Amino acid sequence: MKIKLIADSGGSKADWCLVAGDQSWHYKTLGISPYFLNAKQIQELLEKELLPQLPPAFQIEEIFYYGTGCLQPKSVEIVQSALKAVWPSAAVDVKHDLMGAARALCGREPGVASILGTGGNSCYYDGKEIVKNNPGLGFILGDEASGAYLGKKLLQLYMYKSFDEELRARFDAQYNTNNDEILENVYRKPMANRYLASFAPFLSENRGHYLIENILEDSFNEFFFNHIYKYSESWTHPLHFTGSIAWNFRDVLKELCELYELQLGKILRSPMEGLIAYHQ
Repeated sequence: MKIKLIADSGGSKADWCLVAGDQSWHYKTLGISPYFLNAKQIQELLEKELLPQLPPAFQIEEIFYYGTGCLQPKSVEIVQSALKAVWPSAAVDVKHDLMGAARALCGREPGVASILGTGGNSCYYDGKEIVKNNPGLGFILGDEASGAYLGKKLLQLYMYKSFDEELRARFDAQYNTNNDEILENVYRKPMANRYLASFAPFLSENRGHYLIENILEDSFNEFFFNHIYKYSESWTHPLHFTGSIAWNFRDVLKELCELYELQLGKILRSPMEGLIAYHQ
C-alpha cells in the first residue's frame, strides 16, 4: 500500500491530503506560487506549516502536486526541487493546477473545466489531456471573475467614491482602510493578488445591493466571453467549475448557463475530493 500526498495549491491557500489505501487525512497551508516564492522559500513554508501536521510514522512514497503557476518548466522545477528537498525519497509529479481541476472535475471524461479562486483559468480537457487552454493572464491583465479581479473591481468603485452611504459605511466598518493603505498594498507590498482577493467575501456578504450585483454580472460575463466562448466544445460538453469564487457565486454561474443555453456540470468548492478519487 503506497502512501501518497496530494496537493492542490492556489494563490492564497493550499489543500493537502495524505492517502493510504482508502483512508485520507486533510491539511491546509498558505498557497504556493513559484511566481512569488523561490525553491528555498517554498521548502521553508513546507517545513514550517505542513511537516508538523503530518504523522511522522508515514513514509511518503508518491507526491502529486497541482499548483498555480506550474505551467512553465522553470516554475515546475522550482516546486519540484522544494518538494524533493523535504521528501528526498518520494517520487514527485508536479503539474499545473488546471490539470488538477480537469482531473477532479471531469475524471476521465471530456469537458470544459474552469478554476475561479484567487485567480482564474479554463481549458477543454479530452479525458486525458488539456488540449485547449485560453491563456490565463494573471490578476493584472486577466483573471476575470476571480477573487483578485472581483476585489480589484470593488476597490476601484470604493476609491472612485461610487458607493452609496450605506455600502461605504459597511465597507469602512469591516476593513477600516483608506486609499493610501490600499495603494501601498497593491503596488508596493508582495502578494497583491491575495490582498485583492481578501475583499471578495464582502461581495458575497452584501448580495442584493445593485452595485455588488453589477460587479458580479459584469465580471462573470467577461469570464464567459473571454474564456468559455473561446471553446467550441462549450456548446456540446458540460461546463465544470471549481474554486471558492465559483462555489460562493454558483447561482450566478447557473443563471449564465441557463441564459446562454449551456450545460452546467459540477461545481466544487475544492478539487481535492475529485483528485483523491482520481489517484485512488
